[in-house]
Amino acid sequence: MTRCAVFGTGSWGTTFAMVLADAGCEVTLWGRRPELAEAINSRRVNPDYLPDVRLPDGILATTDPAEAADGAEFAAFVVPSQTFRANLTEWAPLFGPDTVLVSLMKGVELGTCKRMSEVISEVAGTGPERVAVLTGPNLAPEIAQRQPAAAVIACAEEEAARRLQSLCHTGYFRPYTSTDVVGCELGGAVKNVIGLGVGIADGMGLGDNSKATLLTRGLAETSRLGAAMGADPLTFSGLAGMGDLVATCSSPLSRNHTFGTNLGRGMSLEETIKATRQTAEGVKSCRSVLELARRHGVDMPITETVVDVVHGGKSPHVGLKELMSRSAKPERR
Repeated sequence: MTRCAVFGTGSWGTTFAMVLADAGCEVTLWGRRPELAEAINSRRVNPDYLPDVRLPDGILATTDPAEAADGAEFAAFVVPSQTFRANLTEWAPLFGPDTVLVSLMKGVELGTCKRMSEVISEVAGTGPERVAVLTGPNLAPEIAQRQPAAAVIACAEEEAARRLQSLCHTGYFRPYTSTDVVGCELGGAVKNVIGLGVGIADGMGLGDNSKATLLTRGLAETSRLGAAMGADPLTFSGLAGMGDLVATCSSPLSRNHTFGTNLGRGMSLEETIKATRQTAEGVKSCRSVLELARRHGVDMPITETVVDVVHGGKSPHVGLKELMSRSAKPERR
């Protein structure tokens, strides 16, 4: 039986641990809070994030990162992107030399503008064959109910991606493989920013034409940045691009969409943060994505408007007016 570790007891971390256990893996789930670990071990439930889901017996929860890492062939990370470097600095010495480190996070680090796979390589000193990314339309509450869903596992070493694919393939969770780590990570990070934008539009009471425009042109922004960074253009038409974008921009289960909706309704940033129970990665990563675009000379007007509204205090109505008054161009990516 393959031993896997999952670091993070939020909704997606707990759900992915469930997927691995359902697929026949032995899973240790790490979290900070002893009471949550105790509830998972004794009652087979995560009362804070998935109170109505009974977790498989194959999951052991712990607050000891060394216990979670011990003997793990794969270690998946589901913690906030902006704290990940500090977390991994503590955890990296605990893993064996062959452990494959897997990012389930969808953010870009503030300051460095590094993707999470780059943070893993830098902090843990691992080669590309030991760094993987899992992404796609992964709304945790639906997967926790074992509703059908698909994902993409990206790794520079295709064999490592295939191994992880076999370990998390269940009757309801179908993973595909890719070697385009850059494209898969960018798709996951930028869709959160566009999700904020579509949420703002929803909060403003705008209709489906407006939302379709934001979604489509948001995908074009993602594709332009991806092209500048060497990603495969086809990645953005698949699960890691369009698939994840559609789920985030259309579902009330999306944290980023909900966050944007509250802003669009007139709530302040502080009020919206207080009302948001879990991390909406796009709120901080939107600044990193915009900086990444500027470093590569890529025009991303929707992303820039989201940053101005979320962090610059710009009125959503003013941001919309400025977007619509931009000079007309031929439609192209």
